[in-house]
Amino acid sequence: MKIMMLNDNLVKGGRERRLLELLKGLAQYPEVTCELVIFSDKIAYQEVYDLGIPLHILERKPAKDPRVFFRLYQLCRKFQPDIIHSWGSMTSVYAIPAAKMLGIKLLNAMVADAPQNQGWRDTHWLRGRLTFPFSDAVLGNSRAGLQAYGAPRFKSHCFHNGFDFKRIARLKPATEVRTQFGIETPLVVGMVGAVEDRKDYTLFVEVAKAVLQVRDDVSFVAVGDGKNLAACRARIPAAYQNRIIFTGNQNEVESIINTFDIGVLMTNQSAHGEGISNAIMEYMALGKPVVATWGGGTPEIVTEGETGYLIREATTTAWADKLIYLFDHPALAARMGAAGRLRIQHFFNLEQMTSSYFQLYQRLLGITPKHPQIS
Repeated sequence: MKIMMLNDNLVKGGRERRLLELLKGLAQYPEVTCELVIFSDKIAYQEVYDLGIPLHILERKPAKDPRVFFRLYQLCRKFQPDIIHSWGSMTSVYAIPAAKMLGIKLLNAMVADAPQNQGWRDTHWLRGRLTFPFSDAVLGNSRAGLQAYGAPRFKSHCFHNGFDFKRIARLKPATEVRTQFGIETPLVVGMVGAVEDRKDYTLFVEVAKAVLQVRDDVSFVAVGDGKNLAACRARIPAAYQNRIIFTGNQNEVESIINTFDIGVLMTNQSAHGEGISNAIMEYMALGKPVVATWGGGTPEIVTEGETGYLIREATTTAWADKLIYLFDHPALAARMGAAGRLRIQHFFNLEQMTSSYFQLYQRLLGITPKHPQIS
């Protein structure tokens, strides 16, 4: 079984992390041979080179380079994949001619978020409308995402993300991380995500200021880079410079999360709808209670009142009250964190995710799904 994976690039992002986790999982299946095609030389996940699979870079120069269609067609003729597994909306557009001309099954996995109020002006939504009819299957990582994009029910599948617990087997000591970022307080609230419009870091700073006005034992740590980083740092009052910390781009994110007492995800729902957030998965895998914006696929992973809290109102008071409540009830916070870890182990593990993909590949090829012989 030959699978050709397509993605725009390998910058740091949830989609790219899922792709790499799946490639790691499929490496244990002797029935599967994979090749990876990306359309940019931006590679932040250097671990891709450790996977031992062929990596092809088809750079688009200019950005709307029509030659990409032909170059991808040539690659497909050479590799002769049984399935093209496309991870993005534009990569699905590129895949259609080769898939149809060469009789290759097209798995369109472009649905990785769940935006609200989409329409004809939304590029990704339009590409979905264009590519879904030519796709043999449409895949999303959340039910909310498939619904948001109006994916055809008869060819839609939802596979939640899978977490590889090997990623947290060798974490840096918490004391070392605290020293690195100047964290001096016993309690830490943390958020991981790109410092872009789709994440509400303005709210993060305002909530931090509200909590710090009533507690002196908490630090707020934001992990990520993006165009809004300088503006967010500028919003921090001088009195809280050592208590509200923006780390910028970091590689050992899991080690930083391990220092958190509460993991938060504040989403700007006017700009973005979450699918299944890898950041939330990481919080839960590391046993942290979660406080997150309600909406999109987040209720599919965070169980309200059991593994954390979902906030419907984007107000400083609503967020600050929940954080303070968890700090005031440490036993509850610990139970939520433990319940979250169990939830990831049981329902969001890498083995289950990989098996689901493998069985879908089998169905697309007309093979009766069966459990693989894992090497």
